[in-house]
Amino acid sequence: MRVAWFGHKARKRGNGLVSYSNQLTEGLEARGAQVHFFYHGPQHDETGQVRRVRRLGSFNLLDHDLFTSPRSGAMIERTLADEDVDIAHVSLSFSNLDFTLPRMCHRLGIPIVATFHAPFDRRASIWGFASRWLYRIWAVALARYDAVVIFSHEQKRILSEYGVSSDRIHVIPNGVDTRLFRPGPSTYKRELEAELLVVYCGRLDPEKNVSVLLDTFHSLQLSPSCKAVIVGNGVEYERLRSRYAGEAVVFGGLVKNTDSLRRILQAGDVFVLPSEVEGLSIAMLEAMACGMATIATDVGGDGEALRGAGIVIDPTDLQSQLALALKIVLENHGLRHSLGRSARRRVVSRYSLEQNIDQVVRLYERLLTTDD
Repeated sequence: MRVAWFGHKARKRGNGLVSYSNQLTEGLEARGAQVHFFYHGPQHDETGQVRRVRRLGSFNLLDHDLFTSPRSGAMIERTLADEDVDIAHVSLSFSNLDFTLPRMCHRLGIPIVATFHAPFDRRASIWGFASRWLYRIWAVALARYDAVVIFSHEQKRILSEYGVSSDRIHVIPNGVDTRLFRPGPSTYKRELEAELLVVYCGRLDPEKNVSVLLDTFHSLQLSPSCKAVIVGNGVEYERLRSRYAGEAVVFGGLVKNTDSLRRILQAGDVFVLPSEVEGLSIAMLEAMACGMATIATDVGGDGEALRGAGIVIDPTDLQSQLALALKIVLENHGLRHSLGRSARRRVVSRYSLEQNIDQVVRLYERLLTTDD
């Protein structure tokens, strides 16, 4: 099977879009598929198994590629035809090509799939209104694809309301490598001279509410042996570090090396994701796979993934609920371990990378059979 993948190779801040493209394309290649990878951005060293990589010129604004170079369209169409591509897959948002690639592929007789990553919030809030507006706009483009991959049933309901045919929408959640991300020994906690570690991993942007987490952490007046580790970067990195960094709070920056990230998660006791809006957090799933007791807000697909295997809190009452949840979990050793085991079981049963890739391959095969 020859797959044209339109995705993300690297970003300054790093995020789940990059992880998704890397994981899925390497998994497809491991199953014998031939992947032709199209991406925006500067030339850089290849990683992973994918070898047929094509860089597209684009106009970049705030680390987002909004407009692909007009000359790239002809190159893409020529490549699809010359390489006899069987199926195309776009990891949205990609660029203005999100709206034009379906027509190009259909002209060549190639079925095309979109994965829609956009965060959402069901609440009557600023983020809720903004995400519903975004979904309404993007539904126009998604209706042109032969299949749309999303991460939760709530997303499917929203897109169906906005005109995307429900039989084209497939719930295939993000997955993590549960053999790589697993409970195990780590010296990281000892290096920090800590007995308990609270970990956040993700972008440091306003909607992530990391300042609320750190204010809450300090307000609990915990033992000096309890520390918080903040992994990631973003527009709030410098402000947060200048305000909160110290003996009790460690800023690790963006950790791209998988082994380094894993040893932090394996050392952690409690993972907290206090976001205002999400899609489905890969970082949260990785922490759960490592056996961390997990606390997250009920936004996007995170509540659906965590409910019954961790503590899901209401983002409208974030500070008080987070304070109570953190205090209870940090003071109760047995509860932490019980939640960690439940989190690990949940990811293994529903959110493993193997299952994710198998479902994507089956979707490809179904579309190719229908196309024939």
